[in-house]
Amino acid sequence: MRPGVTEEAQRVIEAMDEVEAIADPESRARAISEVLADQEARAKRWREQRRQVVLDMRAQEPPVSYRKIAARLGVSLRTVQDIEAGYSGSGKNRPRKGAQDG
Repeated sequence: MRPGVTEEAQRVIEAMDEVEAIADPESRARAISEVLADQEARAKRWREQRRQVVLDMRAQEPPVSYRKIAARLGVSLRTVQDIEAGYSGSGKNRPRKGAQDG
């Protein structure tokens, strides 16, 4: 098992490794296409589920700190802040410091 990876995530990673190990190139490409199509549909739901966890933790009394949430979820402090704000991706849609509204 990879260090720092949960058992559940490890099973998913191993399944993806099995797709990559399919001997027949056409079968492998077909399986990759199927997995990518499923992941595209699933990604939005997963981002929202993760965001809800962050929002729930911040809504507790007292609110869980960003640093503690980051440690619990295994992500950076900035990623937690982005998740809470609803940003995703590479940060392209994140407002720049000093940018004014409007």
